[in-house]
Amino acid sequence: MTDQPLSPRAARTRAVLLDAGLDLLAQRPIDAIAIDELVAAAGVAKGSFFNHFGDKTGFANAIGEAIRGDIEALIGALNAGEADPLNRLCGGMIGAAAFALCQRKRAAVLMRSARGMTLEDHVLNRGVIADLREVGAAYQLVPAAERAGVLFWLGCCQVLMGGLIEKNAARAGAAEMLSDMIALGLGGLGVDAENRARLSDAARVGRELDRASGLLDGNR
Repeated sequence: MTDQPLSPRAARTRAVLLDAGLDLLAQRPIDAIAIDELVAAAGVAKGSFFNHFGDKTGFANAIGEAIRGDIEALIGALNAGEADPLNRLCGGMIGAAAFALCQRKRAAVLMRSARGMTLEDHVLNRGVIADLREVGAAYQLVPAAERAGVLFWLGCCQVLMGGLIEKNAARAGAAEMLSDMIALGLGGLGVDAENRARLSDAARVGRELDRASGLLDGNR
């Protein structure tokens, strides 16, 4: 609730609250969790909660944004040095899939707790917005892509993550689903058949998924 740096003690309190919230949100939505339960699980006083968060919705959003920030960091590493915006766009979906595979609990919490993350003015959407603008300038897309491309692509990524979590997908099944979603997503934007086939190629998708998973494993 403040932009000022937290003291070490306050930072620890915030961290234990977020950790406790993550465990509880993995089991049920924030509306089904009482603040008393949160602070009891964290082992802190109730007043400490309100020192850091205005309400339960703000608390859940803070957890969701932290997780989404980690996904964006993964995508940044995965796309490092990539000049083609279309490749970067697909790299974002690949990173989301890898996160759902490697960090299922945190990915499930993101699906359950994040609000406002498909909004075009959200700070964590700047990368996909910039990539889609470059894709639109470099490729002949359908007119709707300019109006709703960001919402469409983010929706594809979220649905993919949710499907991987619900199916408890293994790596082979995840790569197949990811390949199909890339093909469908690019088709929805109006990307030409040659680039759709190139970017959704099963062998390529599998290699990139493994690379993204390796980046996540290396950060543990």
